Amino acid sequence: MFAKTRLALMIGITGGMNVSVLAQETSTTHDTVVVTSQMQSGATKLETPDIETPQAVSIVTRQQYEEQGATSVRQAVSYTPGVYSNQIGASNRFDYIVLRGFSDGSLDNVYLDGLKLMGDTNSHSSLVIDPWFLDSVEVVRGPASVLYGRSSPGGIVALNSRKPSFDPGGEVKLFAGNNNQRGAAFDVTGPVDDNDRVAVRLTGMTRYADSQFDPLKEQRYAIAPSLTWRITDQTRLELMAYLHRDPEGGSHSGLPYEGTVTPHAGRKISNTFFEGEDDYDKYDRRENMVGYNVEHAFDSGWSVRQKLRYLHTKVNLNQVYAAGWLNDTELNRGYSGSDESLSAITLDNQIDGSVDTGIINHRLLFGVDYQRRSNNVTASYGSFPAIDAFNPVYGADPLSISVYSREKHKLEQTGIYLQDQMSLDRWRLTLGGRHDQVKITNVNKINDTRDTLDQDHFSSRAALMYLFDSGFAPYVSYSTAFTPTSFTDEYGKILQPMKGKQWEAGLKFQPEGSQTMYSASVYRINQKNIATKVEPTDPYRSIGEIESEGVELEAVGQLTDNLRLQAAYTYNDIRYKKSSAEEQGKRAVYAPRNQASAWLSYDVKTGLFNGLTVGSGVRYVNGITSDRQNTHTLPSYTLVDLAVGYDLSQVGLKGMSAQLNVNNLTDKRYVAACNSLSYCYFGAERSIVGSVSWAF
Repeated sequence: MFAKTRLALMIGITGGMNVSVLAQETSTTHDTVVVTSQMQSGATKLETPDIETPQAVSIVTRQQYEEQGATSVRQAVSYTPGVYSNQIGASNRFDYIVLRGFSDGSLDNVYLDGLKLMGDTNSHSSLVIDPWFLDSVEVVRGPASVLYGRSSPGGIVALNSRKPSFDPGGEVKLFAGNNNQRGAAFDVTGPVDDNDRVAVRLTGMTRYADSQFDPLKEQRYAIAPSLTWRITDQTRLELMAYLHRDPEGGSHSGLPYEGTVTPHAGRKISNTFFEGEDDYDKYDRRENMVGYNVEHAFDSGWSVRQKLRYLHTKVNLNQVYAAGWLNDTELNRGYSGSDESLSAITLDNQIDGSVDTGIINHRLLFGVDYQRRSNNVTASYGSFPAIDAFNPVYGADPLSISVYSREKHKLEQTGIYLQDQMSLDRWRLTLGGRHDQVKITNVNKINDTRDTLDQDHFSSRAALMYLFDSGFAPYVSYSTAFTPTSFTDEYGKILQPMKGKQWEAGLKFQPEGSQTMYSASVYRINQKNIATKVEPTDPYRSIGEIESEGVELEAVGQLTDNLRLQAAYTYNDIRYKKSSAEEQGKRAVYAPRNQASAWLSYDVKTGLFNGLTVGSGVRYVNGITSDRQNTHTLPSYTLVDLAVGYDLSQVGLKGMSAQLNVNNLTDKRYVAACNSLSYCYFGAERSIVGSVSWAF
């Protein structure tokens, strides 16, 4: 009853404010500007130019990731500094995105249109959004708790969806490739009335592929209807729905270090080896989201908005996995199963506007947000007969399968935040503070017990920047992070929240009149109460402190009328600063020490090859440790990607284009990362996809 009352009160905050302020408006005629939906910065929750944002931010446009052939958000950010997106290698089931070395938040740091995707990382209910439905992806590096509450200190990934347009248009796309890849996608948008008051958009896609680990498949269907209604010149309502199903979720399994990175008994396992059983391996995920965004702009320059989204997901998992070597040729095998049903709601109320105090302008943002999530999980475990890793024979039945837990994971967060972006001539000072109340409850339905964590937390940020006439913009900032989880220790107790703080200094440069942005940042992040475990099947435990230090460089933009560049370099050193004796001073897993990438794209605009676009990229990864004891360092790897596109209107096919994408051009065999010496993950093999699109 309390939760329902609180939610009703939260929804009423903005509604009541609209009524009271609108009642004060007069009927005097004004020169009004039609309110339009602005692209908000994930770093500030307001429309803020990148050059004036005192934080490391990277924006990946739709043009960039489509040209590179990305079919997931993690692939879309693979050329971005500070990001490691190859945590589980060839698996495409989840969008693992490690920011500044913090893998604890790699599944829980994604936001869609300003609202958190409310998955449950203490289960298999982690959500994804297909990039076909997005307009851009923004990576905000460093703590963002001051605006969002619970989040990883490494940063967040802010997804911006395609919105209805009052300019009619659309696109149809067909594609096919190796590993039986095939699919289709469409997008259509435009106004539905003569007065340009209502516009709609309908976007959909389907994709199928054999996974790298035959016989597992990858299959996806998704559709997203949306509507924009300009209720008045100053009031706008957006409605959205996203319906998504993955009947087949591919692979998500690891194999021992011996046999993948180094030989085991003189032999290595194939990078396409499937250690499971087709009849007992499945991942089925269903996501349904509906929501709205309503905003009103007043003549005074102030505006109010409210965003709300409800989601419901169902996940069914069955998995047979390797559990270490039995002998020179055979692997032990275990079984894991889970049936999950999750419901969640997120709400954000915002008021923003500008005031002057003397010679200082204040851009103020005040917000109250709310999150609630409940996930029912029934988990099973078991064992299977061993399998020969070099001459596998399938068709085994389980030795045992039994239910070991029935749980409900509940989370509730209420936050109040205030941000002040101050401007004095060329100085920019940003101050922010937020108070959160977070309640996490785990209910054990078998034992009829529960454990609850109920805590308050204050997050803050302070940042100073100066804008030079030359286009240079140096900045320095301090920010904090608050990361509660529902992870439990061996006694079933919820771990204490992780708390982090960061110092960051950086320099941005955008030449006048240029579309190219150069940036450099250095940072140090300290996080306490780290939640960790050695093996995936182990209970979590809390350790003392981890420290991440690094340097990030980026250059993105149009170098000439024909040539585009996206280049990045990352140095990251993340270590357990206070921990057990065996981990003290050791580096964290899933965290490369060095990463470098560059993508160049050239458009031919004259001559015989007019309409041709050629793009190529290189990604280099170095210094990933094999386990928490740093027993080994994985071999470095370099991947080459290629894209060739052609505008078919040059040969009379108006609106049509063709593209060929080849990722991992040399078909390099490599191990992308390891969780421990028991679980290492093969990287994706070569992918070749051709597509034809018609834009109208």
